[in-house]
Amino acid sequence: MSNVRIRVENISKKYLISVKKKAEEGTSSGSGGNRIKGVLAQCGLMSGQDLMKEELWPLKNVSFEINSGEVVGIIGRNGAGKSTLLKILSRITEPTDGRAEIFGRVGTLLEVGTGFHPELTGRENIYLSGIILGMKRTEIDRKFDEIVEFAGVSKFIDTPVKRYSSGMYVRLAFAVGAHLEPEILIVDEVLAVGDAQFQKKCLDKMRLMGSEGRTVLFVSHNLEAVTRLCDRAIVLRGGSVVYDGPSHEAVKAYLGEGAPSLAVREWSEPSKAPSGNVVRLRAVRVKAENGRVAEVVDIRRPIRIEMDYEVLVPGFKLLPHLHLLNEAGEIIFITQDLDPTWRGRPRPAGFYRGCVEIPGNLLSEGTTYVSCYCPTTDPESFQFDGPSIVAFQVVDSLDGDSARGDYVGPMYGYVRPLLKWRTQLIEIEASTSAPSS
Repeated sequence: MSNVRIRVENISKKYLISVKKKAEEGTSSGSGGNRIKGVLAQCGLMSGQDLMKEELWPLKNVSFEINSGEVVGIIGRNGAGKSTLLKILSRITEPTDGRAEIFGRVGTLLEVGTGFHPELTGRENIYLSGIILGMKRTEIDRKFDEIVEFAGVSKFIDTPVKRYSSGMYVRLAFAVGAHLEPEILIVDEVLAVGDAQFQKKCLDKMRLMGSEGRTVLFVSHNLEAVTRLCDRAIVLRGGSVVYDGPSHEAVKAYLGEGAPSLAVREWSEPSKAPSGNVVRLRAVRVKAENGRVAEVVDIRRPIRIEMDYEVLVPGFKLLPHLHLLNEAGEIIFITQDLDPTWRGRPRPAGFYRGCVEIPGNLLSEGTTYVSCYCPTTDPESFQFDGPSIVAFQVVDSLDGDSARGDYVGPMYGYVRPLLKWRTQLIEIEASTSAPSS
């Protein structure tokens, strides 16, 4: 018997959108009616012969399989095709080409406002959802109290859901989708509406569902949630799959879009460098203590990050700084250039190199991304911002002389400092039994 729950084969989706034709010469001349039509055409308010059809392909030849018990993340930037893919899998829309096969009962939570009848109460919507999923009333009865408790809406369970806040609505919708025993649960970014505590409950529930052999497809911009929940993730870009594999590697592929995942980035052509009217970024480098560019660094050794920039207009005070981010896209820390030579002082035009040293045994193992920023102060104006300009890999030692010590398992956290401990034996407990004579 096949273990596949979701099979997607070469799915493509085409939409026809109306776009404005270029205004023809003389459109605004002639009678008053023609002049009005010309104005409306220019504003995109005319239909028919004044508009032309253009093809839009939000998905192009997407293929993958997901098995029972897998919890898989789908990530991608806005417009990557995530929502279109979920609508096809949820049978809301049909693909133009290819096919999607679903094997099992599906629960979906795509967006606030879908799935429930607004005029019905929470209680009535729970039973309606169960019936739609093909459940018997006795099965729903057995799950009812658990759903209400999970959602935390007991006081409002007999209130029409149209009176619920968006948070209450999402809590109940997720509770219904997760507890009415679907073989497959499809969850979109809608969980962002809930508070942090509820989001954690949802992630724990989805993780439990995976361990019970159910399939979860989780779409989110919360990369930390994806890496914590999913062992596997699929990256969509421009409607196509660009990566399908371990979630941490998928996040690297996602964060590296538009910038090379290297430890050095230099702009030989100034016109292509991130720039403002006052300051232009010219290079960023990650270097080991021997002064060489390093893509992989030992957790125990210090590293140096260099930022070269050009001041184009003299007389401005600058505040160059770096953001260091982890694989989930979260800021580990921010470091500012507080060198007293230039702190709070107007800069003359010219080339500058700012350097910051990061000590060993501070960063945790994994990929670290470096983003560069430089505003002026008095007045404040951002000159450039470069997300994920460079990246480097921190590797931990198993020699026992890092913060890891003798432990070889996974160690979580954003930073991993080697801190000095002092432990003393205060007293040896006396034996409670008397020595034999």
